[in-house]
Amino acid sequence: MSIQPSDNGHLLTPSEVAALFRVDPKTVTRWAKAGKLTSIRTLGGHRRYKASEVAALLEMQTPPRRPENPHTA
Repeated sequence: MSIQPSDNGHLLTPSEVAALFRVDPKTVTRWAKAGKLTSIRTLGGHRRYKASEVAALLEMQTPPRRPENPHTA
């Protein structure tokens, strides 16, 4: 699943966020409790996360790709 920055109003479940970061959903909950991610609570008490915020955090976590050097073979 890829997240587009234009998904401003789209909300993700802890499982969806966990899949993007390749971590356990409980880790995502701990991030929210630590303030690393902002969570929104549903009427049923479940956490949801803004797709735009998750995408920004994912970009910060992803190391930049190095351009291929044609001189190294």
